Amino acid sequence: MMVPPADSSAFSPLVVLELLPDTKQEAITWLLGRIREPQETGGAGLLVEQLGPGLGAVEKENPNLFLVGASRERLLSGAEDVGLFKEYRDGSMRGFTCSNKQHFKDFQGDGDGFLSMAECQHIIKHELDTLRAKDETHVPGYSHAKLYPGKSIIRRLLSKGILIQMFPLHQPEELKRLSFSWYKKVKLSLQPLDDIRRYYGEGQALYFGFLEYFTFALVPMALFGVPYYLFDWEDYDKYVVFAGFNVIWCTIILELWKRCSASLAYRWGTLSRKKAFEEPRPGFHGVLGFNPVTGREEPLYPNAKRQLRIYLVSLPFVLLCLYLSLYVMMIYFQMEAWVLSIHDQEPSFWTAVLLFIPSIIYAVVIEAMNLVYRYAAEFLTEWENHRLESSYQNHLVLKVLVFNFFNCFASLFYIAFVMQDMLLLRQSLATLLITSQILNQIMEAFLPYWLQRRRNKKLIRKVQKRRTLGDKELPLAEQVRLEADMSTYLGTFDDYLELFLLFGYVSLFSCVYPLAAVLVVLNNITEVYSDAFKMCQVFKRPFADPASNIGVWQLAFETMSVIAVVTNCGLIGMSPQVRAFFPDSDSQLILWTVAIEHGLLAFKFILTFLIPDVPKHIQIKLARLEFESLEALKKKKMLEGSELKKDFL
Repeated sequence: MMVPPADSSAFSPLVVLELLPDTKQEAITWLLGRIREPQETGGAGLLVEQLGPGLGAVEKENPNLFLVGASRERLLSGAEDVGLFKEYRDGSMRGFTCSNKQHFKDFQGDGDGFLSMAECQHIIKHELDTLRAKDETHVPGYSHAKLYPGKSIIRRLLSKGILIQMFPLHQPEELKRLSFSWYKKVKLSLQPLDDIRRYYGEGQALYFGFLEYFTFALVPMALFGVPYYLFDWEDYDKYVVFAGFNVIWCTIILELWKRCSASLAYRWGTLSRKKAFEEPRPGFHGVLGFNPVTGREEPLYPNAKRQLRIYLVSLPFVLLCLYLSLYVMMIYFQMEAWVLSIHDQEPSFWTAVLLFIPSIIYAVVIEAMNLVYRYAAEFLTEWENHRLESSYQNHLVLKVLVFNFFNCFASLFYIAFVMQDMLLLRQSLATLLITSQILNQIMEAFLPYWLQRRRNKKLIRKVQKRRTLGDKELPLAEQVRLEADMSTYLGTFDDYLELFLLFGYVSLFSCVYPLAAVLVVLNNITEVYSDAFKMCQVFKRPFADPASNIGVWQLAFETMSVIAVVTNCGLIGMSPQVRAFFPDSDSQLILWTVAIEHGLLAFKFILTFLIPDVPKHIQIKLARLEFESLEALKKKKMLEGSELKKDFL
């Protein structure tokens, strides 16, 4: 990368703003003026230019596309504003300051190449998001778009639909290199996580790091499961050893992942980075008042009213959806019983095939219900009017996880602990897992690839008409308009949700179907390539997310691991091998099973306590940095005190 030169005349576009085609000129002039206005007077101090028309421009093209960039000095001061951590000359990660910039490892000359493009684009977004109204009462030309001192201008424009979108630009050459090392060649090596982080940011890199880690963590279970399945596939009740292995495996891998993610976050400078103060979401609304923390005027919404919406509307809706899911599950069991009766009456090859049809239909219905519920959950969470994006995400994740868990696993729990039919459990798990993976591959791999081929053909025809004979590179105007039409990346929510469900299939019931881990490994390998392809070819480039971990999903996976301990202990207690020790007393069997389950849970939590989340060498580096900061603060206070004393004397 590629920080733009200090000379503002050498403009390097980083971010694109697209306004409505019929946006009033007075609003455009005002917005561009505020973006260009120096920081000292309340502006963003950025560079902005209007995108010129493409070759062979047509009337349908939106003229209101604007390119935003910044001088090198402005980006460096922005890096200090956002609290960016960079590697110091002694190898430690420290918060960047312009006054101390020469002491950072990769800072040479005037800082060209010091910041990655993802960091520069994150800085631009931060400066645009924090561009605030001064004495304006509304957006010029739009009396309904109210403003007040301290209100984020960009968020108001987004909420009122005046600003259509804001996205960072791709770097074609850098993207080609990343694509080649990431997914365009078949290899057995690890993913280029550092390159992914430099191009897309820490949030994306941590997702792909977790996907890679989860895949490798499944390999021991897959290697253990293949011979277990091959030699015991007819005697499906011999699963005690595999269930015990599940209990230990799901605990250890999550604890080791926390250490792995801490190491990655420290190397990338986000482990100690302080989170920026969260601004209200663009869709948040309320009565105008004063924020007691910031002292700024902003909308306020009573928390009691939000809680009423959650508990009187959202919660009953979620419970109703769970009831509908239960109703669909009972229809599935009726279909299973009907098909089984047909097979028992006249067994044949076709009736044997028919036995799998109810599970396949049920798996398709589950995916459809999950998709419909997702839209309903997003609507409800938006309606609850959460002030912060983090609160919105937490409530959305909770709603979606509860329904998806119940919808995907309720039938398996019913078969295992109510019907106690291990053969049907194995068949249902295999069918649900395979069908869901096939549907996911169609939606995530083949469909995006097909859409991309159609887009490429359309682009080639379009560009061939517009290019001059000697042109080899896509002109900037064409690149920007092409990216503006690309799909918007909606984040890692659905990707983590898919991994969460796969982790559930493996950790909860794979002891009765040991090939589950093998199927998930194969799915994850294709997932890496399909997700990488979508990131590079299908979606707009997302803004970097300076994450230090996988967030609320860590808690979700850990909760699943606790449920896995209880489930596997229950399956062990139901196995014929264990029941043989208690032939005359079911109560003793239950008591022993519960006691072992409590013991394993206690062991799990002790293990969580004994294994530190952050490796020791990183703890030492962080403690040393904190000590040096305190010592520097003491010296500063002593110098200020001595200077005051001299002035007094």
